[in-house]
Amino acid sequence: MFEVYGTPGVDIYVSPSMERARERADTRRWHFDTGLEIIVVMNSPSNDLNDSHVQISYHSSHEPLPLAYAVLYLTCVDIALDCDRNCEGRQSRSFVDKRDWVWGPGGYGAILLVNCDRDDLNCYNQDNCDRHVHCLRDLEDMSVMVLRTQGPAALFDDHKLILHTSSYDAKWARVFHACGPKDSCEAYRHVLGRDKVSYEVPRFHGDEEHFFVEGLSFPDASFTGLVSFHVTLLDDSNEDFSESPIFTDTVVFRVAPWIMTPSTLPPLEVYVCRVRNNKGFVDAVAELARKAGCKLTICPQNENRNDRWIQDEMELGYVQAPHKTFPVVFDSPRNGELQDFPYKRILGPDFGYVTREPQDSSVSGLDSFGNLEVSPPVVANGKEYPLGRILIGGNLPGSSGRRVTQVVRDFLYAQRVQPPVELFVDWLAVGHVDEFLSFVPAPDEKGFRMLLASPSACFKLFQEKQKWGHGGALLFKGVVGDKPVNTISINQVLSNASLISYNKSVQSCIDWNREVLKRELGLTERDIIDIPQLFKTERRKAVAFFPDLVNMLVLGKHLGIPKPFGPVINGRCCLEEKGLTWGWAGWSRVSTHRSPPPRAKQHATVERPRALETDDPMLIWYFSALNLSGSVFSSVKWA
Repeated sequence: MFEVYGTPGVDIYVSPSMERARERADTRRWHFDTGLEIIVVMNSPSNDLNDSHVQISYHSSHEPLPLAYAVLYLTCVDIALDCDRNCEGRQSRSFVDKRDWVWGPGGYGAILLVNCDRDDLNCYNQDNCDRHVHCLRDLEDMSVMVLRTQGPAALFDDHKLILHTSSYDAKWARVFHACGPKDSCEAYRHVLGRDKVSYEVPRFHGDEEHFFVEGLSFPDASFTGLVSFHVTLLDDSNEDFSESPIFTDTVVFRVAPWIMTPSTLPPLEVYVCRVRNNKGFVDAVAELARKAGCKLTICPQNENRNDRWIQDEMELGYVQAPHKTFPVVFDSPRNGELQDFPYKRILGPDFGYVTREPQDSSVSGLDSFGNLEVSPPVVANGKEYPLGRILIGGNLPGSSGRRVTQVVRDFLYAQRVQPPVELFVDWLAVGHVDEFLSFVPAPDEKGFRMLLASPSACFKLFQEKQKWGHGGALLFKGVVGDKPVNTISINQVLSNASLISYNKSVQSCIDWNREVLKRELGLTERDIIDIPQLFKTERRKAVAFFPDLVNMLVLGKHLGIPKPFGPVINGRCCLEEKGLTWGWAGWSRVSTHRSPPPRAKQHATVERPRALETDDPMLIWYFSALNLSGSVFSSVKWA
């Protein structure tokens, strides 16, 4: 039998077996049984080495005095690696398993931003491209990690603290140690990341050492977005043995995803290219931006080299953590004459940059970002998508044809918070989802409507006008362009059997997408508005027969709709008149005095507000309860 006692501040428990709960040890004598465990708990760190102990006395039933004693001397040290696990913007010591990262309102886990902006304008590269802190503003984009130690300083004469990570995780994040004055960039020493996987931590600041962590890459096919860091206490007191680990603490970060913003959010800034012969268009977009109250940025001709397709070149999104949020431009792999614009003109302080390019020549027209859209928040099949769902175009399932290049697809799927929906666009010559669909805000509980191009709606409209005696009204009347544009009457359109037959095929393609969108976005027919639109064939693919009304620029309640040059009846274009009945306040028209733009939106891109600028925490990605198992030449930036 035995008795066990501890000095003040030491609690001792005995667990007789796996089946029985533990009991306080000082209540009685204990028999030696197989499976019995003694559990020692210290309530606070030690002030000195070996300042506490546990004593065990061994007894015989035949002797009144103990037969022998055993004394275990104790030194307690409190070691913790802490970070903002509760998304509160501060380092937390709450009792959760720091080795896990849990989604949702009741979840927890630290968040890491990809440090992909350029805070120091004297540098050419992004901030995370080297091992140095070039300006103190750069630290604002990093997450703080704190190593706290409490206990006798003498313990560390023969013990070491090692901060470490795996060689895999070292590829995705970099750690800097604050080793000197906070106001000096040189004080921040690169200690982990890339080829550095361990670091012996000197105790510069006594009980607390501060580290700054930056993300190096967004989640992707080969990277889940989770990065772990560990601190281990090593015993180096025995010269006859190698260092032995005593304790390890772990924290897990998730790299914040790149998030798109839907066109239903109000605009912050519109980007547009000035090229040859588009002054009228640029002026029209400037007026539209003025009405919408947003900034206009014009890319001059010497920078765009007459590449007007700025929406195809880039998509504007953002990254978000509790301590910082900033916009990030996603540069498409199309690499036209605008290919340098996102990096040279958009990348800067608190404006990040990311791109994905295949190693081979697999880029097609579908990799332009007119083929990249995102829906407003939706609920579908019992699942909430508070940040909406990404829409990309490709071919029919199981068929060959054009698809978005694999590296872009992998990137979009890996972000997880806006699960992509793939639509059928290979029937289009250009092959972009925004050629037949768009989202506009609506002043009701739903908050938006989806616009779909509809040949059926166009033929129905023309048949109504023909019935009322307007069959002779002409399309394209008064159009001035570099090439002659032949007019065509409503009667000629409705008697063109090949045009009608071809548009029936187009309608079937749109209807296929309609059903996919209703299913994957949880839409009903009341949420969809059919917009009159006809298509014609070029090289066995579809192009807009007249300027694509759906391919519009949405600036809040102001819509920049391409002038369709439709049949003029009673002094008004009937296609524009139909548009005016859609019922949105502030309907605006984008047009030029020359040839009509076939795809207005590709000439503009918009920056819009980020989701954190809301009172609803469910619109913040890490709180969301996600189920995670002329032509128009402008680009808009949304707040």
